[in-house]
Amino acid sequence: MFSPTKQGGMPEWTQLWRSLMKGEFHSVKVVKILHQVGLPVIGMLVFVMIWHLGAQRIDTSLGVFPGPLEVAEQGQNLYAEHVAERGKEAGFYQRQEVRVAERVLVDPGYKPVLRDYTGSATFFDQILTSLATVMSGFLLASLIAVPLGIVIGLSSSMHAAINPLIQIFKPVSPLAWLPLVTMLVSAIYTSDDPMVAKSFVTSMLTVSLCSLWPTLINTSVGVTSVSQDLVNVSRVLRLGWWSHVIKIVLPSALPMIFTGLRLSLGIAWMVLIAAEMLAQNPGLGKFVWDEFQNGSSQSLGRIMVAVFAIGFIGFLLDRAMLSLQRWLVWDKQSAQR
Repeated sequence: MFSPTKQGGMPEWTQLWRSLMKGEFHSVKVVKILHQVGLPVIGMLVFVMIWHLGAQRIDTSLGVFPGPLEVAEQGQNLYAEHVAERGKEAGFYQRQEVRVAERVLVDPGYKPVLRDYTGSATFFDQILTSLATVMSGFLLASLIAVPLGIVIGLSSSMHAAINPLIQIFKPVSPLAWLPLVTMLVSAIYTSDDPMVAKSFVTSMLTVSLCSLWPTLINTSVGVTSVSQDLVNVSRVLRLGWWSHVIKIVLPSALPMIFTGLRLSLGIAWMVLIAAEMLAQNPGLGKFVWDEFQNGSSQSLGRIMVAVFAIGFIGFLLDRAMLSLQRWLVWDKQSAQR
């Protein structure tokens, strides 16, 4: 989106702003700042205005559709509930410590049994749970897709054998995968004291199954696109398979691999919400579903808060992956985004 500059890769709009602060007022620079900063602000203001005017004309079974002010109010309420819940948690552990200390004074041989706080999860707790689930599923998908994509790209036989399976399973909806994954997890994951909940495993595997395909495809394409000159150099140097992959294939294919990883992470975040709704795994998806089932006058506003949170977090995840790509490998196309 912003083009790099020769001064340490600083975004162009940052340099323009610093120039203005120093008094270097040039009409061209002002126009660029207005284009890169002013237009997005204007677009957001127009969106908020249309939203405000349109919401007043939509009457639902739960009342008037929430406008920007109502959604902001519910966001403040959710934050206040989070602070109150953390206060209850701190008070619980403080009282527990006091009781244990008093009991030890009476009976020095007493072995205290500490209990965990079991209060309800807040909206921000749900966000952390969703992030943990999506990153677990995304990492599992990446660990499968990148090596397999490299093998497919290096072997035409493997490509011919696996490509039909990729084309068949790639468009499958998470709604189709979820029942199968749920039954599979229930049949295999039968521990009496599981390390993590079955619903978490179900959501994680569903996310992995739906998000690995972009990384797999882009990795294989990146490997097959390695310059023939580099391949010839590898042959001249008589590099082994591992050395060829590490020194020749990976450096050349990294831009395409990261493109696949960014696509996969975006898909993983979208799939997670649906998976959490149906699997009833704690997270933003379950929060939205619970508020929908709750049917209170505040539910629509809270759902809208969750919608904005989902979109903003998805944007941050994509920017984080892009920053990681720029840090690990310079690519002209990624540097201009």
